[in-house]
Amino acid sequence: MNKAFVREDAPEDEEESDFPAQPAGTKNYMTPAGHARMQAELAHLVRVERPEVVNIVSWAAGNGDRSENGDYIYGKKRLREIDRRIRFLSKRLENALVVDPLDQENQEAVFFGATVVLLDETGEEIRYSIVGLDEADPGRNRISWVSPLARALLKSKVGDNVRFLAPGGLRELEVVAVDYLPLD
Repeated sequence: MNKAFVREDAPEDEEESDFPAQPAGTKNYMTPAGHARMQAELAHLVRVERPEVVNIVSWAAGNGDRSENGDYIYGKKRLREIDRRIRFLSKRLENALVVDPLDQENQEAVFFGATVVLLDETGEEIRYSIVGLDEADPGRNRISWVSPLARALLKSKVGDNVRFLAPGGLRELEVVAVDYLPLD
């Protein structure tokens, strides 16, 4: 390939930009369940998947011409993906600060790990849990502590109205309940 089309000055961590960025100078807050899931994924990648792919690549390399060897080419690509994920998980776990919602002393206000019931403008109740950056799951109403809604909710109490900028514009919600429940 012509070097004119290869970007050699790209930073090494550029490939990791697919993942949510952690705000500079902050800890990587996680619930115990989220931390355990990340540790389990890392262990599986290191102990199971990577050794299997290394064996396949080694076997494929011994078959001769590597330029047309699909097992070798795919195996090397998969190995890069696994190594990338291992680096990402290792960095996130290294900076992790595990916060158990059940240990929260001030259960009157909204902090990390809280499950909050909100009343929107139409009178509909919505329940959100504030979790770590890597645990956010909108389908299960789990929002990251760095999201605009979570930032607006932090330190609020039952009866407070919070305003935040949503993609559809400025919204106002009322805090109806604050609970600290175990999150799976």
